Amino acid sequence: MLPVGMIVIFYFLLIRPQNNRMKKHRTMLAAMKKGDTVVTQGGIIGRIFALKDDEVVLDTGEGGKLRIVRGMIVDVKNPSAPAPANDSKAS
Repeated sequence: MLPVGMIVIFYFLLIRPQNNRMKKHRTMLAAMKKGDTVVTQGGIIGRIFALKDDEVVLDTGEGGKLRIVRGMIVDVKNPSAPAPANDSKAS
């Protein structure tokens, strides 16, 4: 009985959360589009210039372009998202 309980605890504490993170990452990668700003696993920040099957071409500014494997992108920061309004008024 104890080994079965340990396996169940192991599943809910380690395996299930990892599967959820992987699913969220795959969804994020599938939703990327040209013009999105992304961050790579190596810390490179760039704007998506072109998307290919397994590669992304990033424009890093000042004419620099990098080919990155799609799976190495860890965050997508969509520039088209509205910025929060600043309601404070200057007196």
